[in-house]
Amino acid sequence: MLSTDANVVALSAPLVEADFDPALNALWISMTIQRSRPQNFSNKLLQALQGLINHVCENQGLWGNEEGGDPIHYAVLRSRHPNYFNLGGDLNYFLDCIRRGDPDSLRNYSMQCLDMIYQWATAITRQSTTIALVQGRALGGGFETALSADYIVAEEHAEFGFPEILFGLFPCTGGMSLLARRIGVYEAEKIMRNGKIYSAIELEEIGIIDRVCPSGTGESAIGEFIIEHSKRRKARQALQHAKARMTALNYEELNSVVNDWVAAAMCLTDNELRVLETLVKMQRSEFAH
Repeated sequence: MLSTDANVVALSAPLVEADFDPALNALWISMTIQRSRPQNFSNKLLQALQGLINHVCENQGLWGNEEGGDPIHYAVLRSRHPNYFNLGGDLNYFLDCIRRGDPDSLRNYSMQCLDMIYQWATAITRQSTTIALVQGRALGGGFETALSADYIVAEEHAEFGFPEILFGLFPCTGGMSLLARRIGVYEAEKIMRNGKIYSAIELEEIGIIDRVCPSGTGESAIGEFIIEHSKRRKARQALQHAKARMTALNYEELNSVVNDWVAAAMCLTDNELRVLETLVKMQRSEFAH
């Protein structure tokens, strides 16, 4: 839970809020609600997240002003939306790029997503323990983003999945690699190709989610997790670093996946494009207000 300490330092941007709790040495990063559009990775949200990540890295894991700062021992990513962590890629943008025959713009967007997730999964964790707090649906790139954290804490009503296979595609920003680090390549591939939506409890049982808490208790569960983790923080962080070295993400491989994804996207059939168009209309309708 975010401390009520008067020294909590906040930083706000249009689509990202950052609140530092010195009592826990925790940076809470909140994706704000995107009004009248799906809760997905718009270009503006990606830029805001990348800017914050760059700020943390440039400050060498410290949060503060020119006179010094406090070390960020924990970085928690969450969403302000009550029902969605993040729906992943901007499907409407995908459809527009495909119809215009513009693979370059599609690849640039996908690389922006990849770079954000890769930096969160590698650069931030050198100084901090990263945690994804999922309190709603995390689909596609939203699921990948949660997987890029050291730990995933989810409320029991949260749902996860990779629905891309339904319209002839697959996760393009590290889904296979990020899942394989937790459950192995074979089991990761099964989850990516079945299009199933999983409950938080199901994923906890197979080792993907680290902790499930009752709905409405996510913030307090994170506070409890941090207090428990911090008792042996240096030892646990050393273990995290060892795990990261043993299961290191290969940027060249991830870049190749993006290239394969763009090639597949530009070759979607008319039927697959109709499915994609239907999903776009459903999202527009759901987030119209």
